[in-house]
Amino acid sequence: MERSKERDGSDKPSGQEPTSEAPGVTLKRQIGLWSAVSMTAGCMIGSGIFMSPQGVLAYMGSAGASLIVWATCGFLAMMGALCYAEMGSLVPESGGDYAYILRIFGSLPAFLVIYTFVLVARPAAITAVSLSFAEYAVAPFYPGCSSLPQVTVKIVASSCILLLLLINYWSSRMSTMLMNVCAAAKVFSLTVIVVGGVVVLAQNYSGTEFLRFSFHNTTQQAGRIGMAFYQGLWSFDGWNNINTVVEELKNPKQSLVWSVMIAVPLVTILYVLVNISYLLVMSPSEILTSDAIAVSWGNQVLGSWAWLVPLGVVLSTFGTVNAMFFSGSRVCFAAAREGHMPQLMSMIHVHRLTPAPALIFTTAVALVLIFPGNFSTFVNLLSFVSWLTSGTTFGCLLYLRIKTKNLPHTYKVPTVIPAVMLLVSLYLVLAPIIDHPQIEFLYLFLFVLSGVPVYFLLFHFQCQSKCIQTATMHLQLLLEVVPTTKDR
Repeated sequence: MERSKERDGSDKPSGQEPTSEAPGVTLKRQIGLWSAVSMTAGCMIGSGIFMSPQGVLAYMGSAGASLIVWATCGFLAMMGALCYAEMGSLVPESGGDYAYILRIFGSLPAFLVIYTFVLVARPAAITAVSLSFAEYAVAPFYPGCSSLPQVTVKIVASSCILLLLLINYWSSRMSTMLMNVCAAAKVFSLTVIVVGGVVVLAQNYSGTEFLRFSFHNTTQQAGRIGMAFYQGLWSFDGWNNINTVVEELKNPKQSLVWSVMIAVPLVTILYVLVNISYLLVMSPSEILTSDAIAVSWGNQVLGSWAWLVPLGVVLSTFGTVNAMFFSGSRVCFAAAREGHMPQLMSMIHVHRLTPAPALIFTTAVALVLIFPGNFSTFVNLLSFVSWLTSGTTFGCLLYLRIKTKNLPHTYKVPTVIPAVMLLVSLYLVLAPIIDHPQIEFLYLFLFVLSGVPVYFLLFHFQCQSKCIQTATMHLQLLLEVVPTTKDR
C-alpha cells in the first residue's frame, strides 16, 4: 500500500466533507496469478479439515456418505467460485458480496451484509478458528484425556486473538510474511496425513474394512444432511475470498478465473484423501469421540513424531485467523467509502498504515464470543449467514442475465450454474431451520432485521449526534488514525 495525498470527493462517505489534506490509502495492483492461487488455497485450508470431519460424520451417520459430502462440497465450491469470478469481472471492485449486492440491489441490502459481517460473521469466524487453534495447542499437554479443560482452551484462544491483533496492528508486512509461513505449514500438515494413510494402507489392508459398511446408518433427514454440508462447506470457506481484493490483482479478469480453477480442485483432492486417511487409521466411533482428530491420528501413526501434526495444525489455524484479520479490512474500506460504516472504522494508523480501529473492534467482539460459544455452533451459524449472502450474490448474477443485455463479459458461466447454486443456497439456509430448528437461528435472523432501523437512523437520515462525532474525534486522536480512501 502506498500513501496518497489526493482525495476524490465522489468517494467520500455521505454526510462527510472531503478532506484533501488527510492522508489516505491506495491499494496497489501487486497480486499475480500464483499469489492469487496461494491466497485462495491458503484461505480455504484452515481449521475445518481438522475439526469438521467429526461433524460431517456425526450428521451423515456413515463413512461413505461423509466422503460423498466432502467431494460434493468441493464441487459446489468450484461452481460457486466460477460464478463469483464472473461477478468480479462485471463489478471489478473490492468488497466481494458487499460490492455486488450494493451495485445490483442497492444500499439497504448491502448495508445488512456489512452490518452482519462486521458485528457477527467476521468476529465469530475468528473465534471459531481460534478455538480450534487452542484445542490443538493444548491437546499435547493432556495426553490420554478424552475431554480437554474448556477454561484452558478458551484462555489460549483469547491469547491467540490478542497476539494477532498486535501483529496486524504493528505491521501489514509482518502479517503478510506470517501468512506465507503458515501457508507452507497448511500444505505440509495435509501432506503428512495423506502420506501416513498411504503407508498404513500398504502395511495393513484390514484398514479398508470401513468400506464394507461404508453406508450403514446413513441419515435420510434433509435437515441433518444440510447440517453435514454446513460442516463440510466450512472447510472450503474462502473459495470466494479472492473477490474481496479484486482491486489489488494485476490482471483481475484472468486471475479470478484461473486462481479458483487451480486452487479449488487441488484443495478438494487433498480434503478427500485426508478423510480417507482418518478412516483408514481410526474407526468412526474413535473419530466421533476425539477432541482433536488429527492429534489422535498422529498418535497412532507417527509415534514419537506425532508432535509434527499438532504443530502443523497450530500454525495452519494461526495463519487462518491472521488472514481473517488482514482480509476483513478490505471489506471495511469498501463499505466505509460508501458511507455504510462509522467514519472511525475506515481510518488507519497514521504511522503504521494499519486499520487499527477496525482491528480493535473486531477483537473486542471476538473475545466476547469466546466464552459462551463452541466450534460446532459457530460453524452452523456462520454457514447460515455465508450461504444466505452467497445466495443473494448468485441472485445478482441471474438478475443481470435477465435484465441487462450485452454485458461486457470477458468470462461467462452457463446460466444453469448460478441457478443451481441459488437453489443450493436456499436449501442450505432453509433445510436446517425447517427440519432441526435452533433458537440461535432466530436470534441471528432478528439481529439481521435490527440492521434496518440502524440503517435508516444513522446512515439514511444521518441522525448522528454530536456525542458520536465528539467521541470519534477523541478516539481518532487517541489511536492516531486518519481517514482512508481508495482510487477506483
